[in-house]
Amino acid sequence: MPSRRELNKAATRQAITDAALALLKSQGPGNFTVEDIADAAGISRRTFFNYFSSTEAAIAAVTFGFLDKALQQFRLRPAGEPFLESARAALVELADPMTVAPLAELYSLGQANPQLSRSELEAWDHCTAQIITAARERSGGAAGVELDELYLRALAGSVISCGKAAMDVWFARCGGSLTPDSLSSLRQLLIDSMSLLGSGFARPDSATQATQADTSTATPSPDRH
Repeated sequence: MPSRRELNKAATRQAITDAALALLKSQGPGNFTVEDIADAAGISRRTFFNYFSSTEAAIAAVTFGFLDKALQQFRLRPAGEPFLESARAALVELADPMTVAPLAELYSLGQANPQLSRSELEAWDHCTAQIITAARERSGGAAGVELDELYLRALAGSVISCGKAAMDVWFARCGGSLTPDSLSSLRQLLIDSMSLLGSGFARPDSATQATQADTSTATPSPDRH
């Protein structure tokens, strides 16, 4: 169980990111300062810098929050389970569509404000590093398994690319709507993107046809007897 100190730190960090997102929506990127965020969060400027190095870092942390929740679920998966299967299952466990709301909102704001690209890049870079760490942790629990750097970075980059693709498709379909139905759609797109990656991007119709072909070959029809 987290200690009271850890809970207090988590609450302060959440208050800062909430304040940053609220100011981003009301003022627009580049139109508020660290002091503005600190005032809105009810903390001192010094406390702000105990958690974040800049306004951009505080904004990027919105994306980190979703990833942290997903990684918490990922680490609860069985050690022998394939990485991508665990990643998909972790997303399934985030059953409340509202878990993706901050991520969706920041992404939507970024579509209308090119100045947010720096924060978005910082967020995705952080996500990539976290996924690499999670993959190393998973391989470290299996005797005789060592993942090389190319595998780790290719895996993390693929996961991030699939996540971005899901966000792009969601925004094109829903226009950034934050209704429960829209957020539920985004959650499902993220889950489906992991399924595509895990299957080697086999097209669903091709997979169905292949299964049917295998079945017809393996099991003769009655009129052949």
